[in-house]
Amino acid sequence: MAVAKISEIKASSPLSFDDAIKEGMKRASKTLRNIKSAWISDFEIRVGDDGQISEYRVLMRVTFILED
Repeated sequence: MAVAKISEIKASSPLSFDDAIKEGMKRASKTLRNIKSAWISDFEIRVGDDGQISEYRVLMRVTFILED
């Protein structure tokens, strides 16, 4: 029987939400093994003094299988 764990990660990018997700998964895969899925639970933007979007952020829950 497999046992899974969920790790919550917040990732950001100056380009897009899609890029923030990719960067988050890229970073998670450096530390976590056996990643099986991710659930994006929240989206957020930061706005600069000029009123433009300066950063895209995602809160993701990454599911991975624990090793025996």
